[in-house]
Amino acid sequence: MNIKSSRRRALALGAALSAAVLTSAAMPAMAAATTQPGATPTGATPTGTADSYSVKTFAAVGGETKPDDIVRLGDSIYVAFQNGVGSMGEPAANGNTASTVQQYSLDGKPGASWNITGKIDGLGSDAANGRLFVTTNEDGNSSFHTLTPAAGAQGVKDYSYTGLTHGGGTDAISVYQGKILVSGSNPASTSGPAVYQVTLSGSTAALTPVFKDDSSAQLADGAQAKSTTLALTDPDSNIVVPSSSPRFANDFMLDSQADQQLIFADSATSPQLQVLNLNKQVDDTVFASGANQTLWLTDPDHNSVDAVTGNFASGSAVSTVTPKAGANYLASLNLDNGTLTPISGLAAIHPKGLLFTNAG
Repeated sequence: MNIKSSRRRALALGAALSAAVLTSAAMPAMAAATTQPGATPTGATPTGTADSYSVKTFAAVGGETKPDDIVRLGDSIYVAFQNGVGSMGEPAANGNTASTVQQYSLDGKPGASWNITGKIDGLGSDAANGRLFVTTNEDGNSSFHTLTPAAGAQGVKDYSYTGLTHGGGTDAISVYQGKILVSGSNPASTSGPAVYQVTLSGSTAALTPVFKDDSSAQLADGAQAKSTTLALTDPDSNIVVPSSSPRFANDFMLDSQADQQLIFADSATSPQLQVLNLNKQVDDTVFASGANQTLWLTDPDHNSVDAVTGNFASGSAVSTVTPKAGANYLASLNLDNGTLTPISGLAAIHPKGLLFTNAG
C-alpha cells in the first residue's frame, strides 16, 4: 500500500532489529469506548450520525509506529506496524530496518510481537495451518514470510521469490479456493502479472501468474455488459468477498488503487474478470459477513488500532478512501455503481487497514 502518512513519530526500539526476533509487549490499560465525531470531507454526502458508532481505541505498544494491515487468526488480531521503513526496505530515519507484527486479543489487550526485516505491506491469515502470511517491500526488493504464532520466537520463516516478473514488489495476500494469491504491486509496465499464485517449497516462494494488468474484463458498473482491456498501474489490496455480499459473492477482489478500480475474479485459475470503476481512490475494502460485526481498523495518523461497533448490515462494504489531498476517511461502497459515501459518524478516524470480524 503506497499511501504514506506525513507524520513521523520517534521510535524507541533500541538496537537494530533483525528478522524473526520475538519481543515481549507491555500491557497498557485498554482505552475507554468513545464516539468519534468529525467533519465530513469537502463535497461529500454524509451518512450516519456521530452517535451511530462506538469506538474503542488501543494505542500502539512501545515504540511501534505506522500501523497498516490487520488480520484475525484464531482468537487474536494481528497488526503490522511499518515503523517508518521505506517501501524498498530503506532504513527509517532512526536507522531501523524492521517492521513489527503485534498481537492483540479480541478485547484489545496486546500480546506477543515479532520483528521482520523490511516494510510489511501485506498481512494475510492462513487459518487452516495456524499461520500468517507476510510480504515485505511493496515497491521492490520484496520477499515472502510465514509467521506461526504458536511457535513463539522461532515462528517466522523467510522465503525468496522466483517468478516475480512484473518489475515491482508484492503486496496483499489472500487464501482463495485453497490457493495463496498475492498482488503484484508497483509494476514496471501494464502488461505484467497483477496477481500471482504463491507456492511454498523449502525457502522458495514460487510465483505463477493468475491474471495480468492488461487482461480482458467485463465492465460491472453499467446497465449493459461491455468488455474492456485493463491497464492496471497500481495493484494493491485484495480480499475474498464473503457469500453474504449482494454482489460479487465468493469472488476474489483486487484493488488497483491509483486507477480507482476494483477487479473481481471468479476463480483462482483461468478466472473470468469484472471491473467496477469507482468515483474515488481507495485502499482496503472489506465486507461484513454477518450482522453485528466489529470493524477493526488501523489509523497511522493517530498511531492507533480501533474497534468500531455500529450499524453495519450483513453484506455491507466499507472502504478506506485515500484522497490526493487531505486525510484518509471511511466510506460505504455502493457495489452497483462504484460510488463511495463518507461515514460521517467516523470522520475523526484516518483509516488504513480494515477488518470485519465477530466479537468472539
